[in-house]
Amino acid sequence: MAINVTKSSMPRFEEYCEEIKSIWETTHLTNMGPIHNRLKEELKKRLKVENIELFVNGHLALYCALKALGLKGEIITTPFTFASTTNAIVQAGCVPVFCDVKPDYTIDESKIEALITDKTVAILGVHVYGNICEVDAIQKIADKHSLKVIYDAAHVFGVEYKGKGIADYGDISMLSFHATKVFHTIEGGGLCFKDGALAKKIAEQRNFGVCGEELTCFGTNAKMNEFQAAMGICNLRHLDEELESRKQAFERYNEKLGKVAGLTLPPIHEGIKQNYAYYPVLVAKEKFGLDRDELANKLAAQNIFARKYFYPLVSENKEFGKDMTENTPNAKYYSRNVLCLPMYAHLPLEDVDRIVDAILK
Repeated sequence: MAINVTKSSMPRFEEYCEEIKSIWETTHLTNMGPIHNRLKEELKKRLKVENIELFVNGHLALYCALKALGLKGEIITTPFTFASTTNAIVQAGCVPVFCDVKPDYTIDESKIEALITDKTVAILGVHVYGNICEVDAIQKIADKHSLKVIYDAAHVFGVEYKGKGIADYGDISMLSFHATKVFHTIEGGGLCFKDGALAKKIAEQRNFGVCGEELTCFGTNAKMNEFQAAMGICNLRHLDEELESRKQAFERYNEKLGKVAGLTLPPIHEGIKQNYAYYPVLVAKEKFGLDRDELANKLAAQNIFARKYFYPLVSENKEFGKDMTENTPNAKYYSRNVLCLPMYAHLPLEDVDRIVDAILK
């Protein structure tokens, strides 16, 4: 039987049907309906944030964040991320400037200032695999140079730092509620922000630029519908038990792979409430005996499907006209040597053992 790299969490069929029953009574399918509004309030409490707005997906949420902030110029970010991050920057009319990453795969804050020019308008950090950026150091740099701070927080739903929800850092944090994430609304996303005045601008961007009877900007259509929100309501109920299940799988991997030469296991930050979103291993051929691609192929031959994530780097996009990877050697190395092993809620421990046994052999 195949073991895939991820598997979407699903509530019981009857539970979801019960949740969507009211839609047939209200006939309110989209445009910030009652289920959408209920999910919004529940997420505020869960994430410990002051403001949140919901979207049809995380990509459009990030795009709308950049537009709502009125950014025009260069944005310092990382190439070690999913294509959506860079696509949103370019689509919003800004220019990505790539900064290298550290061994925990997040942006190297010590290299940010050297990239700041008179065209720089923001820093866009990416929290990766559940690891968080050095948010305090990044904020100090931003304050010093009067820059906005945005976080792609797609991988860190529910993570807390110093007892505070990680999505409450920076000017805006984008969350992804995609089906493969720790928490999902089938597709979906959210923007968390402290400045309540941004809510109106974000809402306008999400709804074609329409405000009442006025057109205030060139917006898009990025509203979350009621069926998505209902899935979120259901999944939120079961999140704690699913996080515990992920933790057990994570710890089983650690226990069995901890002494394998040539495999670097996921870094763990102290003082962080984790979400166990991914299980990346860094493969060193000279010690392990296989390179990342060879290992992935051998696992696939045994119906175990891991993922080369992130590969290729977004800085390798041919639309840029040149290969920028030499400017970020760490990101390039990780892109070619990191393999994400299967990780999802209710991944049976016997399947983890099967994966580990295949790796050891």
